[in-house]
Amino acid sequence: MLVTGGAGYIGSHVVLALLEAGQDVLVLDNLSNSSLESLARVERLCGRAPRFVEGDIRDRALLDRLFAEQRIGAVMHFAGLKAVGESVQQPLRYYENNVAGSVTLCQAMAAAGVFRLVFSSSATVYGEPPQMPIREDFPTGTPTNPYGRSKLMVEEILRDLSLSEPRWNIALLRYFNPVGAHPSGLIGEDPQGIPNNLLPYISQVAVGKLKELAVFGDDYPTVDGTGVRDYIHVMDLADGHLKALAALAERNGVNVWNLGTGTGYSVLQMIHAFEQASGRSVPYRIAPRRAGDIAECWADPALAEQELGWKARRGLAEMMADTWRWQSNNPDGYRPASA
Repeated sequence: MLVTGGAGYIGSHVVLALLEAGQDVLVLDNLSNSSLESLARVERLCGRAPRFVEGDIRDRALLDRLFAEQRIGAVMHFAGLKAVGESVQQPLRYYENNVAGSVTLCQAMAAAGVFRLVFSSSATVYGEPPQMPIREDFPTGTPTNPYGRSKLMVEEILRDLSLSEPRWNIALLRYFNPVGAHPSGLIGEDPQGIPNNLLPYISQVAVGKLKELAVFGDDYPTVDGTGVRDYIHVMDLADGHLKALAALAERNGVNVWNLGTGTGYSVLQMIHAFEQASGRSVPYRIAPRRAGDIAECWADPALAEQELGWKARRGLAEMMADTWRWQSNNPDGYRPASA
């Protein structure tokens, strides 16, 4: 099993789940926004280490060598850049990494006769959906930033690939908002610089690294005026990947599954839940809405339950407790405290 981007936040939790399920795992990661320490801690948790190669999915010669030298039956593809704001500033970098990198990976897979792929996609591909909750049969919309467009482009490329070659078995997993950490507190989300996502920002305010949280907009037509999103525990997400991989053994073509809980929480509800879990106050201020943000977004996860036997089991309190355990035990993430 090859896992690209396996040292990152979601990748490392999936690598742990794969190893615990008895899989042999090879991680390919260029460590541009991840840390080898995550894989060292994965080994501490399960007593097994994945093999690791530092490298880039855009390096075709490296990919060809890996597929020739290793017994790889399937690929889970997480490698890519993921900061929405940065994607607006550096669109070419995002298209080169996320789109061109995925094309190179698929070329190498096809050359090696490996046709089973689980792709890390995003609910951003739905754009602004006509209604809630969001089902997989909704049309893909117009993502509001290059990051979202790069995910949609890769999805379209994979659909064309499947039409051209019936041996491809592909899962497009559309994540909603991954949060949380392994319950041990040993691995979790380690954003570099200022966090782009809500919960790491809240937890860094709570631990004293950041002064306050900016809440973008309090005049949306929602329960309290703040944006509502579907937050899913990263451990539930990891379980969804294993279920999707197993399903691909019997499912040809392109398969799409939402990975979400089916429940939306507002920004203020997230703040209050985190304060309750951590016993710390989270100062915040109301800021203007951000361009491109939609009022609410949550999944209909029924198809994944029906076809994969998967559903999210961890609730909001567990998401918050695990996030706080990780953040309070690792205030500087994977970096030593002196760094």
